[in-house]
Amino acid sequence: VQLQASGGGLVRAGASARLTCATSGRIFSNNGMGWFRQAPGKEREFVAAISWNGGSTTYEDSVKGRFTISSDNAKNTVYLQMNNLKPEDTAVYLCAAARGASASTNWRSYNYWGQGTQVTVSS
Repeated sequence: VQLQASGGGLVRAGASARLTCATSGRIFSNNGMGWFRQAPGKEREFVAAISWNGGSTTYEDSVKGRFTISSDNAKNTVYLQMNNLKPEDTAVYLCAAARGASASTNWRSYNYWGQGTQVTVSS
């Protein structure tokens, strides 16, 4: 069971970036998936989640309209497209697989976590 997040880096405010989370098929076929982030000195924060079949998505309020979560079942991959990035989006972004099939905002619903990828947005 593995989740591999990638796509982070240093970007300027207003720019876009796309994060990728590659998973093993056993996770992906039945589980909701989520993205969380954690900035230095702050608690882990929910960002976005998608249900097992991609039919339902949910977002944290500050990213609504800027971030889009999507999935590609054929590639066992989840994406987070981030547009109009802001300095306050700077954090380590982690992808996670939920125990259930729904798109959950609660980190306790997730039992598999990737290693995280750093996103730094300069002003």
